[in-house]
Formats: sequence, structure tokens, C-alpha cells
Amino acid sequence: MNQWQKRSRPIRLERRFEFETYSETRDFLDRLGEHTEAAKRFPDISFGRTYVNITLRPEDEEEEVELNDDDYKFAAEIDGLLN
Repeated sequence: MNQWQKRSRPIRLERRFEFETYSETRDFLDRLGEHTEAAKRFPDISFGRTYVNITLRPEDEEEEVELNDDDYKFAAEIDGLLN
């Protein structure tokens, strides 16, 4: 979890994943897509040839909401997709 950065305004977690090849990037995106569909949770994703940026926001969209254990758990699950 140390590679995820907590940001405020709005509250969110961000991480950049870097890969050696486009094929590795694409494989990760495929696993990420399957996982997010199964979890019914959809982070903001941007990517290029050898990187993927992910932004996780709390599911509750209230103005003063904080990140909770479920948010950190979901981030850890995304980390697990690297294996």
C-alpha cells in the first residue's frame, strides 16, 4: 500500500503502475477490468503504452466523506493483480 498516495480535495487514493511492454500493460488492464466488474466498483483509469494511472474515490459521494477500510482493501486487491 505504500505506493498509493492519499490525496485530498477531493479525497482519493492514486497510484501509477509502470510496465516494460504494452503487452504487460494490456494484460494488467484486462485483469483490472475483470476485477472491477466482479467487485462492482469502478475507479478512474488512464493509461498509455507502458503505464496505468488509477484513482480510487470513496464509494459514498458525500462531501465530507473519508476513505475507509473497504477503500484500502480494494486498493490492495488491485495491487494483487500484478502477480
